[in-house]
Amino acid sequence: MCGIVGGIAERNVAPILLEGLRRLEYRGYDSSGMALLDSEAELRRVRSLGKIKQLEQKIDVLAQPFAGQLGIAHTRWATHGIPAEHNAHPHICNHRVAVVHNGIIENYQSLKARQIEQGYRFTSETDTEVVAHAIYHYLAGAELSASPDNPASQSEQSIASQAGKGLFQAVIRAVADFEGAYALGVVTTDDPDTLVAARKGSPLVIGIGIGEHFIASDVSALLPVTQNFIFLEDGDVAQLTRDSVKIFSTSAGEWVERPVKQSSLNITAVELGEHRHYMHKEIFEQPQAVIDTLEGRITQEQVLVSSFGHQAETVFQKIERLHIIACGTSYHAGMVAKYWAEDIFRIPCQVEVASEFRYRNPVVENNTLFITISQSGETADTLAALQQIKAMRQSQSSEHAANETNVPELSGISTLTICNVAESSLTREADMVFLTHAGPEIGVASTKAFTTQLVALALLLTSIGKVKRTIPESRENLITNGLQKLPNLIQQALMHEQEIIDIAETFADKQHALFLGRGTMYPIAMEGALKLKEISYIHAEAYPAGELKHGPLALIDENMPVIAIAPLDDLLEKLKSNLQEVKARGGQMIVFEDERSDISSDSGFKVVKATTNVGRITAPITYNILLQLLSYHVALIKGTDVDQPRNLAKSVTVE
Repeated sequence: MCGIVGGIAERNVAPILLEGLRRLEYRGYDSSGMALLDSEAELRRVRSLGKIKQLEQKIDVLAQPFAGQLGIAHTRWATHGIPAEHNAHPHICNHRVAVVHNGIIENYQSLKARQIEQGYRFTSETDTEVVAHAIYHYLAGAELSASPDNPASQSEQSIASQAGKGLFQAVIRAVADFEGAYALGVVTTDDPDTLVAARKGSPLVIGIGIGEHFIASDVSALLPVTQNFIFLEDGDVAQLTRDSVKIFSTSAGEWVERPVKQSSLNITAVELGEHRHYMHKEIFEQPQAVIDTLEGRITQEQVLVSSFGHQAETVFQKIERLHIIACGTSYHAGMVAKYWAEDIFRIPCQVEVASEFRYRNPVVENNTLFITISQSGETADTLAALQQIKAMRQSQSSEHAANETNVPELSGISTLTICNVAESSLTREADMVFLTHAGPEIGVASTKAFTTQLVALALLLTSIGKVKRTIPESRENLITNGLQKLPNLIQQALMHEQEIIDIAETFADKQHALFLGRGTMYPIAMEGALKLKEISYIHAEAYPAGELKHGPLALIDENMPVIAIAPLDDLLEKLKSNLQEVKARGGQMIVFEDERSDISSDSGFKVVKATTNVGRITAPITYNILLQLLSYHVALIKGTDVDQPRNLAKSVTVE
């Protein structure tokens, strides 16, 4: 992985592909490359370690212009093989086939061993090179070995025969060999008027133009040339020419039509404007993101249950428990929701990391609402967990029908996805979908996506509580009023930026930090620690403040900044005692407190006062804004790459 862009046109596509790569930089990468078919229909390739500008510099010094009307390009985030030019995409086989690839080919080692026996030579450590060799192998005329004893091979032969000849057929034959996930862009000198794309488990879109068509991992890469897109589905293989797009579904074994959808995004939505970094821009976009997420989903006094779909009220009436599955920042949003669900709405709630859920044998109880949360909607572990839940539901319901006395029916299991991308894999898989209208988030470290996820979860829990009558109407009114005030509360939190800039100086020579919180502020402390480590590379941990005496106090000294979140609630006095434990051991104490608190009277603490009248739903969101600003300004002091931190990718589409 990480970013694909390709195109076929009547004009030189090189500058279009370069701009597309720039727009995919936010996804994170360590190398980049481009391959074009030039005017002589010969493959030319340039690859570079490092940033896109280094690729551009290599192109600029070429003896001959690097141009062509058909090409593919890629930004790579290393999985198999170290970050190095020879591992960068595109990969080429025998000067005839060029491939870019996102995802992981899980059986690449067995394929590689077979290809070595066939005489293929490998020049990289990547799994992608087996893709290039396999496509070349079928393009060169190698036949599938069909036999009466090998019906799967006969089926593949039948599908391939429907696809015609040439590159398109070769790709269809090749993908039948692959296990794992892939998004592919393929070109060949044998067919200089065709670009082939394939998708399974990794996102890929087609941009529709007039006399030209494009592919990309993300619509943002193609906004300068089109706003009309086809979203490929798993098993799709697409043949693009200048004048047509044809799609064959290997899953269905037939040609299919996919709808063309117009993106509501525009170029300016992903521009920096007056901000130095995308992360800073996105932090300051949060008041509007909350307004957009709430629009049409609440009135002055109540939530609209229909925001979650026409079947929501029926589903919510039946559910008895919640199970939230997510990764990273989205997992922290789920942790906050657990406190809300059980404390305010009296609904049992379990929260789990997706990569753990999918590899254990969970007990799935009937009348459970499974909630998957993802910014991109393509997070591999979360998607796999959702598919696992659906498979378990289907399997156990079938068993119940066959043997009703012994097997419980799981027809009461429902799934709901909270996501920021309308045409993502998660939104297509879930029974119900709630879209957070955060707009494009370019910075790898999530900010406004997290905030809108919390807003979505607050609306969801209030809707469930309303339907199940676990909250009175007065509580619903209080929550909706608080959510309507939230954009202004966030705006007031952003006004503390200068104070936070001054506090950030504390971290100039620090390598470690400890975050403390109690109740809902514990997962907010976890999110604050994650942000700090993501973009400043400072080792940061979060603990429930009451756990200090059970181990973490051993770490406290003058070199360990301790960041505490101290809202004015019934746990404040307990938290004050925890902070005195830190002070007594010489720790540097930074406290984000309510204006009405009196922690600031202690001269040993550095304090930022938050806005008063923050409720139980809005408080975690408001305090998190302050921690986002802290991590951003510490990263500036440390001189790190804020928007594209090392080793990280925005959309994690592999395990």
